[in-house]
Amino acid sequence: MIMVIMFKYGRRIAVPLLMAMAAGCAGMLGTGCSAPPGSGGPPLGDGRPQIVASIYPLAYLVAAIAGDKADVTTLVPPGTEPHDYELTPGQVASLNKAALVVYQAGVTAAVDQAVAASTVTFVETGSLVPRLPLTGDEVADPSAQAYGEDPHTWLDPANMVVFAAAIATAMAFIDPADAATYQANAATVETNLRALDAGYRSGLANCQRTEFLTTHAAFGYMAKAYGMTQLAIAGVTPEDEPSPRRLAELAQQARTDGLTTVFFETLVSPDYAKTMADDLGLRTDVLDPIEAVTKASRGTDYMAIMASNLVALREANGCQ
Repeated sequence: MIMVIMFKYGRRIAVPLLMAMAAGCAGMLGTGCSAPPGSGGPPLGDGRPQIVASIYPLAYLVAAIAGDKADVTTLVPPGTEPHDYELTPGQVASLNKAALVVYQAGVTAAVDQAVAASTVTFVETGSLVPRLPLTGDEVADPSAQAYGEDPHTWLDPANMVVFAAAIATAMAFIDPADAATYQANAATVETNLRALDAGYRSGLANCQRTEFLTTHAAFGYMAKAYGMTQLAIAGVTPEDEPSPRRLAELAQQARTDGLTTVFFETLVSPDYAKTMADDLGLRTDVLDPIEAVTKASRGTDYMAIMASNLVALREANGCQ
């Protein structure tokens, strides 16, 4: 049984009930059965529902599950850091007209606010899996602990499996005529994600060290899933400023643990990583939180970038 809560017009609907509703609607094909009024407006002119995803990793899932049966748009543009992104009026309008919105609370405040003010049907992925609280070890700046929880849930492939199942169920509800396609596509996505998870488990099973040092505290779910420890210079948002004391503590821990690498990412400045690496005689490398895909990304999609992250972690941590 999938322990998932969906939100519909301010009411909570458990996924088993939602699945039953979708199945019942699918059983009446040809009778004009559709999502209830207020579910996001009519489909596009070509008959396909419009689905809006807040950030790239969720758009990756939605597009893979939808195939050519829905029109998928992403709110945060490629190459844009999502934590402080502001929606345009046109994006707010598109969100309000969507048949379904898929987002992760805590990543982009503007999206959280827009969904809360709307009556759209949505899947909030953070509600589907256990959330990791932020601690002093994960956040350089204590003020960043106001976020309370780490929103980067998609960096654990097992979480993405849960998201895929919920998204497919929601899509089947808004478009019962194509429910079989959505479920079949989701099954393929889930198979690939489970293979990725297995690759991480075997690839990180025998390492000389389990700690890794990064500029952005985005990798808590990945670290927890594979028995590693994230040491972060900045907090849950990469703009958090580390204190001199925090930098000194991390430098000492890097020496004690015999770390070889300071990781940075493609969307923010690598200055802190390079400064610390130079001071400690370490190398730098990319560990990508996959908040967006750019020309600098080491891969063209979620799966490829996650595979690149695994290669980088294995090299930095001396994994056999």
